[in-house]
Amino acid sequence: MKSLNAYLPPWLSSRVSGLSMPAGQSKSLAAPILIIMLLVMMILPLPAFILDLFFSFNIALSIIVLLTSLYTVKPLDFMAFPAVLLVSTMLRLSLNVASTRVVLTEGHTGGAAAGKVIEAFGHFLIGGNYTVGIVVFIILTIINFTVVTKGAGRIAEVGARFALDAMPGKQMAIDADLNAGLIGEAEARKRRSEVSMEAEFYGAMDGASKYVRGDAVAGIMVTVINIIGGLLVGVIQHDLAFGEAAKLYTLLAIGDGLVAQIPSLVISIAAGIVVSRVASEQDVGTQVVGQLFAKPQVLYITGAIIGGMGVIPGMPNLVFLLLASALIGGGYLLAKRAKEGAPPLPGSPEAAAAADAAQGGAGAAAPAPESEEATWQDVLPVDTLGLEVGYRLIPLVDKAQGGELLKRIKGIRKKFAQEVGFLAPPVHIRDNLELKPSAYRIALKGVEVGAGEAFNGQYLAINPGMASGTLPGLVTQDPAFGLPAIWIDAGLRDQAQTMGYTVVDAGTVVATHLNHLITTHASELLGRAEVQSLLDHLAKESPKLVEDLVPKMMSLSALQKVLQNLLAEGVHIRDMRSIIETLAEHTAVTQDPNELTALVRISLGRAIVQQLFPTGGELSVITLDNRLERLLMQAMAQGGADGAGIEPGLADTIAQSAAQAAAQQEALGLTPVLLVPGPLRVLLARFLRRALPQLKVLSHAEIPESKTIRVTALVGTQ
Repeated sequence: MKSLNAYLPPWLSSRVSGLSMPAGQSKSLAAPILIIMLLVMMILPLPAFILDLFFSFNIALSIIVLLTSLYTVKPLDFMAFPAVLLVSTMLRLSLNVASTRVVLTEGHTGGAAAGKVIEAFGHFLIGGNYTVGIVVFIILTIINFTVVTKGAGRIAEVGARFALDAMPGKQMAIDADLNAGLIGEAEARKRRSEVSMEAEFYGAMDGASKYVRGDAVAGIMVTVINIIGGLLVGVIQHDLAFGEAAKLYTLLAIGDGLVAQIPSLVISIAAGIVVSRVASEQDVGTQVVGQLFAKPQVLYITGAIIGGMGVIPGMPNLVFLLLASALIGGGYLLAKRAKEGAPPLPGSPEAAAAADAAQGGAGAAAPAPESEEATWQDVLPVDTLGLEVGYRLIPLVDKAQGGELLKRIKGIRKKFAQEVGFLAPPVHIRDNLELKPSAYRIALKGVEVGAGEAFNGQYLAINPGMASGTLPGLVTQDPAFGLPAIWIDAGLRDQAQTMGYTVVDAGTVVATHLNHLITTHASELLGRAEVQSLLDHLAKESPKLVEDLVPKMMSLSALQKVLQNLLAEGVHIRDMRSIIETLAEHTAVTQDPNELTALVRISLGRAIVQQLFPTGGELSVITLDNRLERLLMQAMAQGGADGAGIEPGLADTIAQSAAQAAAQQEALGLTPVLLVPGPLRVLLARFLRRALPQLKVLSHAEIPESKTIRVTALVGTQ
């Protein structure tokens, strides 16, 4: 079938098409339509059939909300719940107003005057007995007001408070993952948004629960007013007998109240479920069944107690004995399943012990293999970067067991390449049974450069200096930066974040340590192959520039030495074009790698300063005392650029004074940078690099003219 536009003139067809409403806009009209509907119910009289329709919709809505809350995995999956809670409350109040009008104006005609739904609740649910109806209505209201709604509101209030208190710790954890290269900017923004939305959600739930409590109070008052008003209208206006009016209007008022209170109770229960559940990857039903009926011993003991009660004379013996038999039978099936069942979980100590026993038994039974002659195949190449893990950390690097460490290492290499300027060698991972079960070892060219322990399934709570209170767990240090930390159980994660700790899992601990070591040893990772790859990559865009420098003006090894000098002092080599151009300009004058490095640093001065001072036009730096500067210039004149002329006592004084100045800068939240004259920069950078790796040494020539210098500390001889 053709569309209508096919039969219209072109000018009219285009206008009709412009009037069509996108699907997104039609959804956005739902809220205004609902508000208009609420106002109509409050102002205009509604026939009994329309009231039945709205009451049925209210009951259906409450059931939908309850089921949605049961199948919600995380509170943020039902982020619209506070708004739904508010709208459903207003819907019930509007229905109360509309039904009150009908009850008082048409109630004298019979029980069906206000619709079949109210009549059914007034007769079927309470048997037409208004005394029973009053009692049931009061009980439901008390349960809703004093138990469900009050409890859900309290949980929402505490949840909002803890969510707000935990925000700084969660934000720091996100920043730590971002800085370690474990996540990108998009993922970091997404996580920050989730943290903010979680706090807003609990705050909104805290406020919305007050509406539900007010709805319960309003329900009682509306019912009482309906009864009193009905008696007055029936006796005075319609000349009904007092008893008949009391029975008729009381049943209608109680039916009206129950129609409103039962959906209110259902939605209050849904609110309690949403705010009281602990976030996991399972819905409430799966959690309850999986945790409540997981241990056969619990079912055995419960069945025995219920069975004992079933043999007591006067008890409902058949019911108790049937239930006891079901519990004991369920426990037997669980025990049988566990006995027949699966081997130990992969990565668990039991699995590792079984594997060791199997290997030991096989080795004892197998005959010794015949020895072979040594060949060149026995000479194994040394891995540039290696990561060895104990058997309990194998799940971190096993994709089949949900390990994400391999993915994080890929992210680290990608971030390193984007920031530093070359691709780090791949990390070869293997297990090592000689290590402790939860230990790991990071090796550079076969030599250990870092080691630590990470406990899979636990979290490392790192104290960034502002955490309050202590936590139960294994006290240790962050292996990457040496900060005080504690290994805690997963259940204490939220509490630790609330107290100001930065909480990371075992995989993040290993990945962050690896990232720190790769960055620290970047100069050792830059081999001839990496330098050649850099040149090949640059030659795709500037072939003549590369061809004129290497090998015509300088060798590949000389270029490698200059780049390694830059990396050793923490200077990124992303701007290879500027580096190559500077070298091409000055290699005709000198071939000394140190002098060429100093010239390259001057050309990269803007990037170096930007790396150390990301924001602001003012640079807060440390400088040398005038007397010390003169002494060092004299020492250089006597002992050369290597600083051999510095007396040991003077060297020790310089190191102590520089350490105090750097600590003072860090206490102020500033980057410790020492600004010195150009001739002294290489000398002091080499001298202080081992003792104070966090202190960066710049020369005056490397500071851009647009920057303002502010001296905040001095390094002197006193």
